[in-house]
Amino acid sequence: MEVYRFIVFGKVQGVYYRKFIAQGARKRQIQGYVRNLLDGTVEVVAVLFDEDLESFRQLLKEGSPLSHVERIEMELLEEDDLLYDGFEIRSNG
Repeated sequence: MEVYRFIVFGKVQGVYYRKFIAQGARKRQIQGYVRNLLDGTVEVVAVLFDEDLESFRQLLKEGSPLSHVERIEMELLEEDDLLYDGFEIRSNG
């Protein structure tokens, strides 16, 4: 398992994007969080097995019906000592 951080650009705030991602992640039993950032992007941190990475990226790209994802930046977090209890929607960061 690895911890990934995604920054999602586009029309992703105010369009139920966070709720859509959280529901999809919970369905897949993925742990982590999603939150809006002050610059209009959305940050997603997820604990993923290698085999789940591509389908999760597809979920992020698809987004909610009202969203429009322009691009997704991804990085592997080297150290993440946070404990996740499911997948949560966090307040703005």
